[in-house]
Amino acid sequence: MIPARLAAAALAATAVLALPALAHAAPASIEYAALGDSYSSGTGAGSYADDDCLRSNLAYPKLLASGLGAELVFAACSGATVEDLLAEQLGGLDAGTNLVTVTIGGNDIGWAEAIRACITPLVDCQGDIEAAETRVRDELPGLLDGVYGAIRRHAPNAEVFVLGYPRLFDESGTCDAFGQITVAEQRRMNAAADLLAETVDAAAAAHGFTYVDVRDAFAGHAICDDVPYVHGLRYPAVESYHPNALGHASGYLPVIAAEF
Repeated sequence: MIPARLAAAALAATAVLALPALAHAAPASIEYAALGDSYSSGTGAGSYADDDCLRSNLAYPKLLASGLGAELVFAACSGATVEDLLAEQLGGLDAGTNLVTVTIGGNDIGWAEAIRACITPLVDCQGDIEAAETRVRDELPGLLDGVYGAIRRHAPNAEVFVLGYPRLFDESGTCDAFGQITVAEQRRMNAAADLLAETVDAAAAAHGFTYVDVRDAFAGHAICDDVPYVHGLRYPAVESYHPNALGHASGYLPVIAAEF
């Protein structure tokens, strides 16, 4: 288990400056594996360590590992699906792994396709959003059951934290994608994000994992807000609709740090 003496408030408030002190405070070694997709690899945060998985040195797993003084296996990869995680990301887990974080599922429901439809001129994306929601209800629970079971088998002694996805839009205007995503579409996509959160939460609970909801942490910092934690449409395109560096340091990191 993760040492309870690690102070969440100190880690969240001083994500960089207090890292050495927190590392010295850890009474036992922490073997940490960060699994999942682009929201865990840090795509969108910049300062990438590789060109394939776009693992960022500014991603929340790197910041968390530094704060905890943990040994990190950083396996999360941009674009990863449940199938990819099962095939490529479990090799670093073993009985000595005592901390796992994971975001997974967004690439299995056609979410990127729905966003692309919504930013395409003269395209009604309601059907694409509804198709993604159908996959969340009908397919995702089984996929998550399989991947969470595999994580537990490979890391039988780990405390596992399943992090969620933020709502992307502020629902107050059409500043993004040249005004192509209407307020109504923003509301529908945020509602789909809520359905995704509820589904992931239920699957995590069924396996005894802790679900970490980040929606409140990103509230007021959506695309087009004054201080956004999420990119809108941008170049390079792969970074679009992903948390930026501030989203990892001030969005994801404090919420996961509060669990310790």
